[in-house]
Amino acid sequence: MSNTSRRTFLKTTGAAAAVAMTGAARLAAKPMKKPLGLQLYSVRDQLPTDFEGTLAKVHADGYTVVEAAGYYDRTAKDFRKAMDNAGLRCVSTHHALNVLETELDKWIEYGQTLGLEYIVCSSSGGMHRDPAKKGPPTLDDWHWIAGEFNRIGEKVKAAGMTFGVHNHTPEFAVIDGTLVYDELLRLTDPKVVVFEMDAGWVFASGHNPVDYLSKTPKRFPLMHVKDMIPGADGKETMTVLGKGKIDYAPIMRAATGLKYYFVEQEQFEMEPIEELRLDAEYMRHLGV
Repeated sequence: MSNTSRRTFLKTTGAAAAVAMTGAARLAAKPMKKPLGLQLYSVRDQLPTDFEGTLAKVHADGYTVVEAAGYYDRTAKDFRKAMDNAGLRCVSTHHALNVLETELDKWIEYGQTLGLEYIVCSSSGGMHRDPAKKGPPTLDDWHWIAGEFNRIGEKVKAAGMTFGVHNHTPEFAVIDGTLVYDELLRLTDPKVVVFEMDAGWVFASGHNPVDYLSKTPKRFPLMHVKDMIPGADGKETMTVLGKGKIDYAPIMRAATGLKYYFVEQEQFEMEPIEELRLDAEYMRHLGV
């Protein structure tokens, strides 16, 4: 399919342009050059009851690298052994900022044993410079958070890994005329802090992932890939890749600094492993 036949993912920043093509029409024959990755939060309900079996099914779906979201009470050696047995590599992990604030050394040591390349802050919204404060973070709080990212990033880098920041939608709040995400990019040191763009939440916030990827592609070596459709309550809800609004062809073309992407599906209509297989199929055949 020619590029001129594709609809623009978002016409302007803040305007969500629905792509009226079917998932199949967006697929092309050229395979992805990046390893097929999965954020294990997608199988959070299956892992506690059948850890090894679920990992084997993930690999059977075609995934070869994963990002952890919890370790299910396993030691780093046992977790790594389970990954090896399943034919998977765990290259990245998620920890909330409050955990990194209090247990950083513990999870750095765990990550080294596991062989991680990245330790990522999964969620930073809600933290305050003053722990006694309540409510959404102020711009001053976000400035403090950016400083903490730099501090954590230096320790993670010294341990032989890279620190990353994952977004939801709070990072796209506008406070006193300032877009928080832009401020985080400005205030964090590129030498010690990278960003894991969750393209789905960027889209849900009314922004265009391509805009950020085009400006500073090297700041984004990691990406979460998810698709969304409007839910009954008017909020975005997740669906199988290719069935929602998001066309990943222009996003992936713009992501020239990308090293790993991770499919993440948090809601399912069918059996999760089957839907993750369909997600894998979409990514394998995406022409970028």
